[in-house]
Amino acid sequence: MLKKMMSKHFMAAALTTALITASSALGQAMEEGFVDSNGARIHYKSMGQGPTMFLIHGFPLNGDFFKDNASALSKNYRVVTIDLRGFGQSTTDKADPGSVGTYANDALAVMDKLGVQKAVVGGMSMGGQIALELYRKAPERFSGMVLIATLANPASITEQNLWKGISLQAQAYGVKSIVPELIKDMITGKDTAARPDLKKFLESLMKASSVEGIKQGTNALANRPDSLPTLKTIAVPTLIVVGQEDTVYPVVFSLKMAQNIPNSKLVVVPSAAHAVNAESAAASNKAIMDWAAQNIK
Repeated sequence: MLKKMMSKHFMAAALTTALITASSALGQAMEEGFVDSNGARIHYKSMGQGPTMFLIHGFPLNGDFFKDNASALSKNYRVVTIDLRGFGQSTTDKADPGSVGTYANDALAVMDKLGVQKAVVGGMSMGGQIALELYRKAPERFSGMVLIATLANPASITEQNLWKGISLQAQAYGVKSIVPELIKDMITGKDTAARPDLKKFLESLMKASSVEGIKQGTNALANRPDSLPTLKTIAVPTLIVVGQEDTVYPVVFSLKMAQNIPNSKLVVVPSAAHAVNAESAAASNKAIMDWAAQNIK
């Protein structure tokens, strides 16, 4: 038994060494782990070296949503992704009702653990709302901001009830039951038919969510604060990216943010829906890298 355990330990160590060696050969330092934060264990990944880009996923996804972005951006930057509590590999505290404030505190805990004093903080959808909350809490930690497929408005009564319904359905019938309702708005109809692997990938991220994560995430979305007053206070370079065919948070919301955030740039990606940085990864990566080359030291 002891010999088998030692053999397994050796194989695991050898595999870890091989992965580190391979990533070093590619010039991309790799790190993965967990951070304890207010009753939850937050999973993170870090790839590459250079100025930090800290990316926060939307609902109900996880950090792997940014895999195609991290692969490209990590050639010039250190890219850190996290799984929000209750999503992916992160655990959560059932006593927490769920809020963008809690998520922002978790992000700060990971930044502290990794020694990241400043970063370009990017957020997709709910992740963008968390990024705005994080800016209110700790603006000194930002060297820039990237807002992807998101908005600054609080939820309307109609939207609040939508999130409540999704939460109740997940609690009654499981996480898988809400996937068909959410996937239809993630990518365009054309790509839903032409790119089944992309659809399957996004569905797999959703299915990796816990019921408690869904419950807390929908509550955070329904009760998010009004971030419109925050926009004019943003004093770092800001990039706004949105898919031209986004039906969740249409282009008009991104236009409104661009009009109110000083020193901001808006990029509308054609033929892309809500999951713009996954559906049109190459175009999204180019927009981020071109913007960062001019604004981030």
